[in-house]
Amino acid sequence: MLTLPEIVERGPQPYVAVRERVLLGAMKPAVDRAFQKLFGWLGANGLEPVGAAFFKYNVIDMGGMLEVEFAVPIAKEVDAGGEITAAMLPAGHYAQVKWTGPYDALVDVNAVLVGWAKEKGVRWDTQETPEGDRFAARIEIYENNPAEVEDPKDLVTTVAIKVAD
Repeated sequence: MLTLPEIVERGPQPYVAVRERVLLGAMKPAVDRAFQKLFGWLGANGLEPVGAAFFKYNVIDMGGMLEVEFAVPIAKEVDAGGEITAAMLPAGHYAQVKWTGPYDALVDVNAVLVGWAKEKGVRWDTQETPEGDRFAARIEIYENNPAEVEDPKDLVTTVAIKVAD
């Protein structure tokens, strides 16, 4: 099930992440590695997520590499280093949809949101680069834990892209 697209206001959100360059088809092993590192770092630093895990797509080249941050929101800004990135999701208007169903449909879900925005004249907060489109914030929020959901049709994902001011 897919909700209708909408524009929402989001406040700033501190987060920590592992940033990787990865092919779309190689996401699963990258996800597993990244979250193992990230949750190990959180535990070692006495921190807990304050919300659902998310992917932040910094650079998208659908025919090539993606730059992705595998992330969790945290309560306050922290210093990080090495393989862990500490950053802030920017405040602003985001176009979003919510999908209930398997993750393998998320490429199509993103396409629906992008198509809706094009039809409505909504512009993304993005810039073209030689590596692909660089987004201020393009996120997929995994609202429930796939390890705790028995049936993939019950997975809930919010797809949100920051709109240009």
